[in-house]
Amino acid sequence: MSDKNERGLRELYDRDPERADWLVFGRITDTNRRGFLKGAGLAAMTAAVGAASIPFARHMPGGLIPAALAEEVGDFEILGKEGIIIRNDRPINLETPVHLLDDEVTPIRHFFVRNNGGLPEVSEDPDGWMLTIDGEVEGPLELSLGELKTRFETITRQAQLECGGNGRAGFNPSPRGNQWVIGAVGNGEWTGCRLKDVLEAAGVGASAVYTAHYGADPHLSGDPGRDALSRGVPIDKALEEQNMLVWGMNGEPLPLAHGGPLRVLIPGWAGSCSQKWVTRIWLREREHDGQGMTGLSYRVPRYPVEPGAEVPDEDMVVMASMPVKSVITHPQNPVEVSRDEHLRVRGHAWAGDRRVAAMHVSIDFGATWQEASLDEPVNPYAWQHWLAEIELPSPGYFEVWARATDDQGVMQPAVVPGWNPRGYLNNSQHRIAVRAV
Repeated sequence: MSDKNERGLRELYDRDPERADWLVFGRITDTNRRGFLKGAGLAAMTAAVGAASIPFARHMPGGLIPAALAEEVGDFEILGKEGIIIRNDRPINLETPVHLLDDEVTPIRHFFVRNNGGLPEVSEDPDGWMLTIDGEVEGPLELSLGELKTRFETITRQAQLECGGNGRAGFNPSPRGNQWVIGAVGNGEWTGCRLKDVLEAAGVGASAVYTAHYGADPHLSGDPGRDALSRGVPIDKALEEQNMLVWGMNGEPLPLAHGGPLRVLIPGWAGSCSQKWVTRIWLREREHDGQGMTGLSYRVPRYPVEPGAEVPDEDMVVMASMPVKSVITHPQNPVEVSRDEHLRVRGHAWAGDRRVAAMHVSIDFGATWQEASLDEPVNPYAWQHWLAEIELPSPGYFEVWARATDDQGVMQPAVVPGWNPRGYLNNSQHRIAVRAV
């Protein structure tokens, strides 16, 4: 499917009714929707038609546009999203246009979605969701979401979450995977408990080396023996204070599209470490080798390679902290302004496990740089907001380039950094076009 969502429902259903059911209502069906449209899918359709319920939903044929929506011809919402870019529809992967990231806390309707499998079925009682902690522990735990809420301290923190492949479209040759431009990132306000507290309640064994995360999302093949994704992190990382088990987002229950009712949050590392719909955390005595942890998946060469190189598996290492990065969220690219006015440019910056120490902008293709004002994060791992006022020297075409520098002196490169087979970790400088008249 195309990367645009400016298609009416009728066109979408005309092309492929089964995929339309998946894309709009979050559920794959066969030629009859009976037995499939329930849970989150039924809730999505009920909300879309503006009703309290659909009493005879079990009789509704698959691939049928509800009559209440059949005359819609403009934009439509996907999983409650607005203005989003469709990068893939199976699994659902949605990118945020960068100007919609302007808020200090990214609204849920604008937050990107990265899935590896299907959307799981969730019961109407989210507090009954079960999580198992086992493996290299003193005593395995089985906890319901309700027990997590009452047994452990509830905290709320901001944290940015970014797909490891954000910026993949900038690599040449083009690697496999969703061709994210720059909008597979967002800064949410997350509510939950510390992952550390739960792991320590089970008693972290001295032999524990790595976590292994498992979720309820089904593999796209339908094979129950295959995991859509199962990643983890070194135990020292897992026990850091900022990691969470999350059940709330931006003051609301965690939406299904974002891993509700329960997910892991490992801020600063690739978003795939923050397992959605988490059901099990297995502590292992070795590096995890689950789906997404071996071969080329979420791994990069241990040494620089030329573009397009084939890298042996043994020379690939697991990604850790994300690199320093920034985006320009205002004005929207491209922009036309009067040269007599100061141009106010703003955005956000972040640096994985580190903090952003400085922010600069350039209007002469990097020949000179002007320092921008930079806010401190509201808490560790929240993104930092920056602002610059730019004076344009003459009419004509300009580009504003943005460059962040972290607290270890590492700055964003002007070009796409070292190539890797899956197109991870592109933190090249963001830029927008400005025409002064």
